Amino acid sequence: MLVAGLASDSQSWQPIVDELAQDYLVILLDNRGAGRTKPQNIEISIQHIVDDCIAIIGYLGLSSVTLLGHSMGGLVALDCAIRYPERISRLILVGTSAFNSERNNALFHDWAAYLSSGMDLEYWFRNIFYWIFSKQFFEDKELLRDAVQFSIEYPYPQSDPAFVKKIQAIEAFDCQKSLSSIKHHTLIVCGKEDLLFPPEESIKVLQAIPRTSVSLIEGAPHCIHMEKPRALTDCVLHFMNKEGSQ
Repeated sequence: MLVAGLASDSQSWQPIVDELAQDYLVILLDNRGAGRTKPQNIEISIQHIVDDCIAIIGYLGLSSVTLLGHSMGGLVALDCAIRYPERISRLILVGTSAFNSERNNALFHDWAAYLSSGMDLEYWFRNIFYWIFSKQFFEDKELLRDAVQFSIEYPYPQSDPAFVKKIQAIEAFDCQKSLSSIKHHTLIVCGKEDLLFPPEESIKVLQAIPRTSVSLIEGAPHCIHMEKPRALTDCVLHFMNKEGSQ
């Protein structure tokens, strides 16, 4: 089960789905308040999204899943493992931590303010891209232009109120004190160029989970699955195949 981050939905996983689906059943979902979910003005917290994930697992008749969360989705994955440990078999945390820094909280609130002020969407998306993509990404002007255009024309945009609620949900979440209770084998994946969750900070926090392994991906920014999909799937599949054989 793949859980996306802030302002993302199930479609953000497309670069890695085919590779993972060769060996595993891959479950994609739109977090409440994103993608094709309705209504967009629903109450949102990390705990609400966790409960939605657990409901989907039950609806599909599965006893447990490997849970992979990116960024905000990593917070969801951690809370799932803490509150519903029996429904999680393995945990994969990508570009995330157990809480959000005050810098990130302020940055996300600024993004929301820019959006509500009527900022031109081209500049709004570019502003976000500066934080989530690598310097190399911006060297390909055609790729940058296409990415901005795709984001502007995406048919299932997240509403302004839902975006704000997710920012508030992220800000309110902190599970540092509960990390030592997580007993699952856990893979921590960090991009060496991640500006939002620098690897040296994330690893220091998340290694409070007793059974962890770490993969650092060279040249990878925050959105590892978008820029380094093969490197990410290699890490994930190696972890899953290794754990599955034990």
